[in-house]
Amino acid sequence: MDMSPRNDRTQLLICLSAITEAPGVKTFTFETAEQSWFRYAPGQFMTFELPEAGPDVLRSYTLSSAPSRPFTVSVTVKAQAESIGSRWMLDHLKPGMRLKAHGPSGVFTLQHHPAEKYLFISAGSGITPMMSMTRWLYDQGRAADVAFIHAARSPADIIFRDEVEWMAGRMQPFRLAWVVEDPSSRFWPGFRGRISTSLLPEMAPDFRNREIFCCGPEPFMAGIRAILTHAGFDMRDYHEESFHPAALEVPISSSVETSRLIFAQSGVEHDCRPGETVLMAAKGIGINIPSACQSGLCGTCRLRCLEGQVDMQHNGGILDEEIAEGYILACCSTPRGRVVIEG
Repeated sequence: MDMSPRNDRTQLLICLSAITEAPGVKTFTFETAEQSWFRYAPGQFMTFELPEAGPDVLRSYTLSSAPSRPFTVSVTVKAQAESIGSRWMLDHLKPGMRLKAHGPSGVFTLQHHPAEKYLFISAGSGITPMMSMTRWLYDQGRAADVAFIHAARSPADIIFRDEVEWMAGRMQPFRLAWVVEDPSSRFWPGFRGRISTSLLPEMAPDFRNREIFCCGPEPFMAGIRAILTHAGFDMRDYHEESFHPAALEVPISSSVETSRLIFAQSGVEHDCRPGETVLMAAKGIGINIPSACQSGLCGTCRLRCLEGQVDMQHNGGILDEEIAEGYILACCSTPRGRVVIEG
């Protein structure tokens, strides 16, 4: 086995297994074609190219695996209404198939926010980054004060239920609370209904003293934010994962200087219109730059700026050290003057 770390830009991955976790939910596990090991932070995501699902179909999925188990990575995918990518993975992705992947990327990780006490709040497939972080804490073998709250429609829809309960029995202190809208049985031992201002203190009495990570559908996270704000929680200790970032305002330079974009490898040159991003320019002249969110979040369109400067406004899809190394995100970068990029 190759003991070198995986290239975190783009890599060919091989699907090793596809395991059903709950109705409409599967976990896919991958290794690199070179069998190298993965290096990432718990809670990060990867972006997959799904060419068989349609042209230019790229989808980002949070890793449910933990970096303490570095020879494979796993993503847990839930069928979403009208989602081409998720539906294709659930119906067609099989062991032995190969996919290109970009990343890992993302800043939703407890490694950026070390604390003595954590509260993980999730709903639906939002449990995936919580599993990555919980598995990471469990594998460290040190005491970790974790409160884990997960909301689902019914007990059958709870993803990873057996494993979370197993870890909860072996991690101390660990406070676990399931809450379901439809218990389907009067013998359901967990909470019923939805997380509310009155229910949250029952599930995590000391929530005000914890670093909180939240992931789930946007209406769910909006509800959690409202509950915490009403309770006087310090929102500087609140972090959420969402693939629906705030809209970017791409800067339009007031300079009359023409911006000339040069693609170093192909030798193609292009005069950019005001406000035209590197990604827009590339698509217009037939140069393919892989991209997914096109909002400066996923990091898929990351590439190196070799000469010149760009105006870049992103949503966390690139790290400060990557910027220092000359990398940009093509989707949210507009050239200033003469700019040479790889590609």
